[in-house]
Amino acid sequence: MDSIASSSNGFITPSPEAAPARSRNLLAASIVHALHDGYTDALYAFLPIWQTQFGLSYAGLAIVRALYYATMGGLQLPADRALRRFSPRTALLIATLTAAAGYCIMALPVGFAGLCIGLVVAGIGSSIQHPRGSVLVTETYGAEARRPLGIYNFAGDLGKATLPALAALLLPLLAWRPVLGLMALLGLVVAGILVRLAPAVTVQDDTGDRPAVAGHSRHGFGLLTIIGGLDTATRMGYLLFLPFLIHARGGGSATVGIALALLFVGGAFGKAACTWVSERLGVIGSVIVTEGATALLIVATLFTPLAALLVVLPLLGVVLNGTSSVLYGTVPDLAPSGDTGRAFAIFYTSVIGSGGIAPILYGAIADHSSQSIGIVASGLTAGAIIPLVAALRPALRASPARSLT
Repeated sequence: MDSIASSSNGFITPSPEAAPARSRNLLAASIVHALHDGYTDALYAFLPIWQTQFGLSYAGLAIVRALYYATMGGLQLPADRALRRFSPRTALLIATLTAAAGYCIMALPVGFAGLCIGLVVAGIGSSIQHPRGSVLVTETYGAEARRPLGIYNFAGDLGKATLPALAALLLPLLAWRPVLGLMALLGLVVAGILVRLAPAVTVQDDTGDRPAVAGHSRHGFGLLTIIGGLDTATRMGYLLFLPFLIHARGGGSATVGIALALLFVGGAFGKAACTWVSERLGVIGSVIVTEGATALLIVATLFTPLAALLVVLPLLGVVLNGTSSVLYGTVPDLAPSGDTGRAFAIFYTSVIGSGGIAPILYGAIADHSSQSIGIVASGLTAGAIIPLVAALRPALRASPARSLT
């Protein structure tokens, strides 16, 4: 990375000869993102089994899942501060090996306590991956980072589409603990790949090189984190109920895996589609369209039979997951004081914390009313984003990327 130089705008601009290193850095970050996002969403395939085996309510099940999410979200900032001077190879290896160790603990026959401990350990690993992987991509590509960040996010959705489906397809053939063990083994394989791909030198910290953003942009970043949190709440709330919605329509574990795969494949496509839409409608227009469509499609799934539901899920995935790519790509533009690493850590703290807390609230709503009301609540959350994103317009206009408004 010696051929990467600072440009006059405060971003790091890679020289042409650095292209192979840039590609390797992006590939390394993307592979890790795919694994960790796959680890995160594969947990959904196990929820019905854990509910039966441990006698959990919807809210109790959400609390167990929140052990992973609360750890992952709560440690974003400490992980970013502790590891920002480490090389990307070291940081991403620590993240991957720790998450794999968490899955290994969950696979051990040590009862409910072991499951909870494993979820916390795996969450620690993923808390490291998010800010460090994002900064690796941002610092590698500098002012050209928006599209590579989209690829990085797309890779995460590939993991979401692959690992949950794989877990759901294996569960009818194997007990759930061996399936978790195989997923831990996959983490060790990815760790071996990182040794060859990830850079062994520290990525330059640009905190002091970029000009501080204006006050309204700092306010805009705060609003952006709230919008990101609500967007994640919608997605995670709906995902909490999807396996049970499939089972209620007569689908088994394999059908749940297919449904999750269809939703996440649509989400992966949505990363590219929503980026394309944002280039034409701007951030405001694209988020309004996608969140409105999300609310409508979530409610529609309550009235569709199983076959039709499987057709709707990819379309829902496009808007349910695609919005996050637009929001995520805006983080460097509104990063307070130009500290991209800290901004990503704060943003991830918001969205992951929301992802952990929101399902508990939706689960409690379902426990005291019905599953359908819980699903409707997640759809209404998407609708609530529309007026908030409209209020983001002044900060986007003032950001360096004015064309995005």
